[in-house]
Amino acid sequence: MNRALTITLVLGLAASAAACTDSRRARNDATWSDRPADITCWTYGVETFKGRSTDKVEYNDGGRIAFVDAANNRYTTVDGECRVVYAAPSK
Repeated sequence: MNRALTITLVLGLAASAAACTDSRRARNDATWSDRPADITCWTYGVETFKGRSTDKVEYNDGGRIAFVDAANNRYTTVDGECRVVYAAPSK
């Protein structure tokens, strides 16, 4: 009985570890992809930025995002609550 419980626990942990890895891969694909994104940011409910990135959008823990703005080809950072919508992958 003790051996069966141990095997069950080990299998459960292995499945959990695999799920975390898949989740991290999906998050990294969405976050660190080289696809352009439409970006809209707000501060206190007021829209402060609306534009498009040329490629990857980088995030930091403080809520700041950084990207190359497609309108002027400049490296841009924005603070605030931002919605980042990536373009569909090309086939």
